[in-house]
Amino acid sequence: MREPRFDANGYPDHYTLLAIQAWDRADRRGLMELMMYCCKAWWNRETLWERTDRTYSISTGGWSGNESIISALMNNQVFWAMCWVSSRRGGHYEFEIPEGKEAADE
Repeated sequence: MREPRFDANGYPDHYTLLAIQAWDRADRRGLMELMMYCCKAWWNRETLWERTDRTYSISTGGWSGNESIISALMNNQVFWAMCWVSSRRGGHYEFEIPEGKEAADE
């Protein structure tokens, strides 16, 4: 799997954000890989990122790097349409990967 890249200040770089926005695997495995990729790029993920089975509850913590990742996810229309569940004031988001077969099983 690809690894996110960061600029000199520790923010996700332009290529990382483009990779999120252009992620083209819409099967269950691909969407979970996208979330793992975002998790690796997320600042303070130990506190701001929670996963339960197929559900991800994440918060930006007000950090602009995390907010940039959310913006890239919003611009990934397939991901947003399939996985977005809710968002709340203060930068809190919930996503759910749809149930279904893995790509290898199809």
